[in-house]
Amino acid sequence: MKNRTFLAACVGAVILGAVFGFMPADQNMTKANGQTVVNTTQISRKVRGLNGPTPVKIYIHKDKIAKIETLSNHETPDFFNRAKAVLKHYEGKSVKKALSTKVDAVSGATYSSKALIQNVEQGLKYYNAHK
Repeated sequence: MKNRTFLAACVGAVILGAVFGFMPADQNMTKANGQTVVNTTQISRKVRGLNGPTPVKIYIHKDKIAKIETLSNHETPDFFNRAKAVLKHYEGKSVKKALSTKVDAVSGATYSSKALIQNVEQGLKYYNAHK
């Protein structure tokens, strides 16, 4: 009987959550210390460098990109460190300006840098759609 009561309570909580909007927070975009942080791990899960996904966190303050941080990946460190140079082209720009900026891949780290560029673009588009 206890199990049925517990099960009924759980089902009721799920239904109430759905009705009243008490669903988990968006894992792709969070707010902290006056900034919005976009995590592209799920947004860009199909974007791949040479050895797999290359997710980033984009920190946005007052609609400007404060910084971009790379997340765990399996890229070759020497090449990936060179590829990260593409991120400086976005930092300090407004989201709108960053989305219209054409950034070239880094020679010798083409796959990694193109993946980083795609992650940033998809993350910024997600931000615009959900801010």
